[in-house]
Amino acid sequence: MAKTFDDLMAEAGGAARLLWESQTPMSVVPRVTQEFTNWRSEQQAWRSTAVLYDQCHHMADLNIKGPDALKLLKKLAVNSMEHFPVDMAKQFVAVNHDGYMIGDNVLFHLEEDEYQAVGIPTTINWIQFHAETGGYDVRVWRDDNSAIRKGDPVNYRYQLQGPGAMDVIRAATGAEPPKLKFFYMTRFTIGGCEVRALRHGMAGEPGLEIWGPWEEREKVHAAILEAGKAFNLTQVGGRAYHTNVLESGWWPRPIPAIYSDPRLKDYRDWLGANCYEAVAPLGGSFYSENIEDYYCTPFDLDYGRLIAFDHDFIGREALEKMVAEGRDKARYKRTLVWNAEDVTAAIGSSMFGEGPGAKFMNLPVALYDTFHCDRIEVDGKVVGISNWTGYSSNERAMLSLCYLDAAFAEPGTEVTVVWGENTPSSKVQVEDHVQVKIRAVVQPAPLVSKARTVYRSNEAL
Repeated sequence: MAKTFDDLMAEAGGAARLLWESQTPMSVVPRVTQEFTNWRSEQQAWRSTAVLYDQCHHMADLNIKGPDALKLLKKLAVNSMEHFPVDMAKQFVAVNHDGYMIGDNVLFHLEEDEYQAVGIPTTINWIQFHAETGGYDVRVWRDDNSAIRKGDPVNYRYQLQGPGAMDVIRAATGAEPPKLKFFYMTRFTIGGCEVRALRHGMAGEPGLEIWGPWEEREKVHAAILEAGKAFNLTQVGGRAYHTNVLESGWWPRPIPAIYSDPRLKDYRDWLGANCYEAVAPLGGSFYSENIEDYYCTPFDLDYGRLIAFDHDFIGREALEKMVAEGRDKARYKRTLVWNAEDVTAAIGSSMFGEGPGAKFMNLPVALYDTFHCDRIEVDGKVVGISNWTGYSSNERAMLSLCYLDAAFAEPGTEVTVVWGENTPSSKVQVEDHVQVKIRAVVQPAPLVSKARTVYRSNEAL
């Protein structure tokens, strides 16, 4: 008899232990050149000139079409859907029945009664499950990422970003760039091909995400590169790509709160024993046998601004209770700027010291897992969780995204990050090492001022 998701958790001694011992390698951007020049120059280019990201391969697409498409999305999203016309997108956020994060993705309104969700599998799976089992009059089709899919994607997806991005678009289209408000879409022609475009950006700089049929990618790609020569357009490789969130402040991989609720057993059975949620490795200095200690709320990740109690959705009652109890202001998302001396010492001990040193810090992204949780301490007490960690050559610093108890979230506060695992793990990417403590200073998230202001402005660019 085939093992179920719940069977795996029971055999492992719980969900936390299942993920902690996962032998799955760390996530990478598949089928994308890792460095076109070098990752330092590629990082700097998105602040100084213009860059082109290849987003064709690392995300899943789910199309939802039919008379009940909006009804389905309203039932799952914390967001309001009252104003969601064609050619607009939203950052779709979903929670479980108790108000804890399932995840988020970008949701495009493509045509009447047709939407497309793009992102990592957690919310894609959640939407697909409810579409297929909830009795909705919808049809869905899915295009997984290139690490899973056999063959080529259905669509290409590129992103142009940086101070010179609109100059590149002007040259590539032979016309003035479209005036778009944030997260609105349009169409224009590049290389003789019609493309769809979303006003977006990944590190606070102006930009457009463009996509179209895979068969037209080479014409569009070549035309963009040709137009970009006059503006020092730089292609960003897979190594630098995952560091842009350190500057934009987006939290990429919250642990989906699906493991402990008996109401979600049917969902776990639908996912199966080989799903992303069952095999993704968990790591970091924070360890608990209780998987719920890893769950977070949308308020922890600064998504309270997206929650709208104007519709009935899964988790609404729980979120309303959190607001009533003041839990919406209990923790805050922040950026941590790690102490340079402590980071230098940790890297030195991991590579050149006698005996086991600190856990190796890969650069520019230091993570070695999928779900990462490091302890943040003040006077030895855990006051928050540090998640996405990496180096920014723009800031000349090691950074991480975190959420912190309100008492320690004021920018300028000094905290300590614990780096490395202290609970034995058989993950193949974890070498013999010792935990080290690294001082860090709390700063806003997004760290970059432009990303906190102009990036989400409703003024058309």
